[in-house]
Amino acid sequence: MATDLDARHALDRHAPGSAAALHAVEGAVWTSAVAADETDTVDLVAGIVTAPHGLAPLSRPSTLGPSPWSGRAIGDWRAFGDLTAAQRVAAGFAEQFSLDVSAIDVDARVAIGGALKAATGDVVQAMWVLDYLPRVRAALVALFGPAEWPDADRPDGVDSDLGLWPAIDGYIHAVPALEHLDPVITELVRLRGARAHQCRLCQSLRSRPALRAGADDDDFAAVDHYQTSDLSPAIKAALAFTDAMIWLPGRIDPAVASAVRAELTDEQAVELVLDVARNATNKIAVAFAADAPHVDDGYEIYEITADGEAHYGLTLD
Repeated sequence: MATDLDARHALDRHAPGSAAALHAVEGAVWTSAVAADETDTVDLVAGIVTAPHGLAPLSRPSTLGPSPWSGRAIGDWRAFGDLTAAQRVAAGFAEQFSLDVSAIDVDARVAIGGALKAATGDVVQAMWVLDYLPRVRAALVALFGPAEWPDADRPDGVDSDLGLWPAIDGYIHAVPALEHLDPVITELVRLRGARAHQCRLCQSLRSRPALRAGADDDDFAAVDHYQTSDLSPAIKAALAFTDAMIWLPGRIDPAVASAVRAELTDEQAVELVLDVARNATNKIAVAFAADAPHVDDGYEIYEITADGEAHYGLTLD
């Protein structure tokens, strides 16, 4: 893959709809925080979910005033003496959300619900934005080189009244319009993320386009040992990059990025990054234990259309 685009311009050129949706999401996370009267908590979370990975957090818009956490080692938040009890609970939940959402247990869910009450849903949804938008940017930089990203203070036509979940849902619906990746790669990347986050629903699904393209149970099982499997070099490169975005987003091995550049086109590489982030919205459901599968045994066939609508309980016919 040869390109003269930096990370931001690769995103804007090859996925303009998804780029606009991500910008809307970034704006909505702060308007939602203000509406919930949790601006400082969301600001704290922004630092906590990125600190373990060495990523740059999303910046608090200057219109919201100075950050109380500015200039402080946010990774040492447990030593902060000025956190409220609710902020302390949210901080612990956010840290686990970022590192391994599957380890969030019922006690943590009860605690955050009691601490944040009506704001719980908005703050946990914000965790996904604050956790994954920096990962998307870091992944694109690893593939295309450094870039200047849009300023949260300049909405550039973004509807500032858009609620947080509608903004996230807009991103969820925007990404499937990209159809450069082979459906088998798309599905195996999705399944690898489902395994990592231990999303029960996601693991119980299989894509009809992938099945029709020839994917079988051996391919689906191979995502667990893809490095030593017979999967194609392109699939292996995509899965290794998926792992990097999930587990080491701030330290993506140049060799892993180089393999993607060698095996995928620019358009496919951008789509891969956006797919991993879209799939990772399952972290919100996993965090709330709202990821129950639709079937008790085997798997359910599904398909996502180009407009982002998901259809379940399908057959191959």
